[in-house]
Amino acid sequence: MGNRAPIRQETDALLEVIVTSLDDALEAERGGAGRLEIVSHLELGGLTPNLETVQKICQHVATPVRVMLRCSESHIPRPCEVEFLAQQAEVLATLGVDGLVLGFLSEGQIDVASTRRVLSRAPNLRATFHRAFDELTHPLPEVGRLKELRQVDRILTSGGDGPWETRAKRLDNYQQVAAPEIKILVGGGLDRVGVERLRSETQLREFHIGRAVRVPGEAGGVVRAERVKELIACLHG
Repeated sequence: MGNRAPIRQETDALLEVIVTSLDDALEAERGGAGRLEIVSHLELGGLTPNLETVQKICQHVATPVRVMLRCSESHIPRPCEVEFLAQQAEVLATLGVDGLVLGFLSEGQIDVASTRRVLSRAPNLRATFHRAFDELTHPLPEVGRLKELRQVDRILTSGGDGPWETRAKRLDNYQQVAAPEIKILVGGGLDRVGVERLRSETQLREFHIGRAVRVPGEAGGVVRAERVKELIACLHG
């Protein structure tokens, strides 16, 4: 696999915005998003987008983009799906994307073999392990297994179930164990209030936003630069 891909040294908070189209991407960039995640079928939690959409976005925005690799709502892939996603990863590596977003599970643990197989086809790309992480039986010990996958530099997680105080403590614990190789990217129903609390009460500085920047605020809505700007202001407030 080679040496771990270096993590950018961000000096301040970063907002990653989910986009499903070129229009979404342009609005997110205009609003100041620090990174984009390109998906299709947001209503299903995000699936692999059309490669033509990815190519258009990469041609028209300067903001770094990561691309979802996921065939269905299930995080337990069939062998044919793993091979298909590996082929997709190989193509995406030629399009100028910053990285991939993926997450495979097996019996409550990270499916390291499947994840490595896909990433091996795009060895120069970074990767985010997505919210499949929240479905692990014992998430904290699994962080160490993710460090074996040297391209993985982000874990996307909501902090699991429970009240705010429990989730915030859990997220901080994840970050302590993950550092310095991996950063925690907080997402999963985040809104302005959630971002403000995380920004002021924890050391977490990367946030993943979907519906909160869409009008209407649902999967079928469209990204609006003004909504993105509002959340960016929260991060720097």
